[in-house]
Amino acid sequence: MSDSSTLPPARLRPEAELARDALSAPVLARAARLARWAGPDTRVDAGGGLVEEQLPAAAEQLGLSGDDAAAYASEAWRIAVDTGLVEITDEEAGTVTAGEDLALLTGSPQDVLGVWLTALEAVLADAGVPDLDDLVDAMAEGGEVDLSSLDWDPDAESEFLDGVLGNLYLLTVGEDGPGDAPVPLPALAASVIVPSDMGEPSNEVLEQVSDAMMRLDDQFRLLEPVGLVEYQPVDEALMADGDEEPAAPVDEADVTRYGMVRLTPLGLYGLRARLLDAGFDAPAVGDLADKGADALLDGTAPFPPAAAHAETELWLAGRGPLDAARELLAAARGLDPGAPLRRLRCQQALSLVGAEAEPALREVLDDAELGGLARVWLTEHGARDVPAPPQEMVFWLTIDTVAAQLAAEGNSEELRALVEGLAQQHSGFFETAWRVEHPATPDVLEAMGRLHPDKKIAKEARKAAFKARSQQGG
Repeated sequence: MSDSSTLPPARLRPEAELARDALSAPVLARAARLARWAGPDTRVDAGGGLVEEQLPAAAEQLGLSGDDAAAYASEAWRIAVDTGLVEITDEEAGTVTAGEDLALLTGSPQDVLGVWLTALEAVLADAGVPDLDDLVDAMAEGGEVDLSSLDWDPDAESEFLDGVLGNLYLLTVGEDGPGDAPVPLPALAASVIVPSDMGEPSNEVLEQVSDAMMRLDDQFRLLEPVGLVEYQPVDEALMADGDEEPAAPVDEADVTRYGMVRLTPLGLYGLRARLLDAGFDAPAVGDLADKGADALLDGTAPFPPAAAHAETELWLAGRGPLDAARELLAAARGLDPGAPLRRLRCQQALSLVGAEAEPALREVLDDAELGGLARVWLTEHGARDVPAPPQEMVFWLTIDTVAAQLAAEGNSEELRALVEGLAQQHSGFFETAWRVEHPATPDVLEAMGRLHPDKKIAKEARKAAFKARSQQGG
């Protein structure tokens, strides 16, 4: 994933709702409870952790019991310190006080989410650390960890987890992905292990995917309590020794046994915030609602259709139909390379505007760039006395439309069908089309020659493209 490309826009829940989710996430809820429980008698060790004799009381405060209660309490305390909910006042004496950031949890939704993002970073850092037993085994005599014996590269581990979470984000926001549906863990692991151009994965690659699944199983178990994901772990029976009999009959075809993960609405917010911090262009639906029409048309240009539709609806909601139409039409003008797609987005936006916008469309009937789409809109809305377009305008609009489709979808099947239809419906299309004074004419005719299945017609298109390029001095 390149940080120079625009990602599909995320559809975020309202911040107030996300803040409630953050406060109820076990990791932050426990940290806040311990921060409010801590008092003058609370003591920490040299590393800032609760002293061992106070862990039972902390666990009781959190309503925890069992063998892991002290460990969970210790973790909650560390998150409280890392997020600033607790501050150490005297390192030698090991005394603490409530941190300034504790008040943020009763502040604005943005304040709450800021604390949660800090907690998320702490948990993500933990998720990249090897198992505690492995660390103990790797301790050198001097008490330091021998990383070479762990086969663990902190930077590589962090990059791996970031890649997995980045792909999960793309699957969630992309229109071709599962959206809110959970993703099978094997598919997610394969997305960062198997090369995109590899046909049948080799046994070695499949083994790497299996190893990655086991790592991710441990990591997602840690990330679920912070509210980042909903996770169904790998079936324990799959990790049992081969000679052990399963406790119950299993369905070998049940993919859910291999783990299922879904990004929560809070997790979507958190990953987008991390992507923005890392320099990615990660828009959210609604970002353009208070911007001008030029920002809307340019901003939604790379969006998938459904996301562009949702963004445009929000933009239109704050404006009157007539003013909105005039603003959109003015922003759609231009002969730059992005102009055809801008006009396509304008046309799509105007389809959402009611009949009150008719005067704005009539005002541009004689405009060379906008007159064609204005006639289309007026006709579709049942307007009367719509003048027939001159032939030059029809062909100009045709070139403009194909150029926009090329920019939006590339060589899609829909565009191929459009190209075939144009050549079939208009006798002598190419003889007229190469004369169209549109900057994209040569590129459009070349694309038609590339896309049309009939070799004779494709050759005509290429010849027309050559003539158009020569006419434009290219």
